[in-house]
Amino acid sequence: MANLSPSRLWVMRLAYLGLALLILFFHLLPLDTMPRHWAPPDLLIALTFAWAMRRPDFVPSLSIALVMLTADLLLHRPPGLLAALVVGGAAYLKADRVGLSEASFLGEWVSVGLVLVGIAVANRVVLGITAVDQAPFWLTVIQLVLTIAIYPLVVLASQVLFGVRRLAPSEAEAMGART
Repeated sequence: MANLSPSRLWVMRLAYLGLALLILFFHLLPLDTMPRHWAPPDLLIALTFAWAMRRPDFVPSLSIALVMLTADLLLHRPPGLLAALVVGGAAYLKADRVGLSEASFLGEWVSVGLVLVGIAVANRVVLGITAVDQAPFWLTVIQLVLTIAIYPLVVLASQVLFGVRRLAPSEAEAMGART
């Protein structure tokens, strides 16, 4: 049975913030100064969605907004656009989690993949309408495919290293979730 104590809750919320900052730190390191011909997966969004699907109490919307807005500012993206899309996607996944609680991991993966596709499309449409420079389309597609492909590894690492598992129905009831 999962530990539902308030101290564990706050430790895991701080762990999410720490992992997000660690991902951003490594993303900002100047390891390769030459432009790449491929885009790496967005580990920050994959981590956020994995934790939102498994334990939504560990990643409140305010934390997601703070992390993604910080990422927007540090990575020189239009401030707030991707942050708003990810917060909306995470809120949808948290609400949809009730329907997927009995589904297999494949159903969860498909659901997350569809939300990622929706975020990528909405981001490109808004950037196109506002005439903001964007990465080439194929780089966006590569990043999207790699992010969807790495999602199971992020879930596995979260489960093994941090104990972020799906709540059992009895635990969800104890937390006041809908069944």
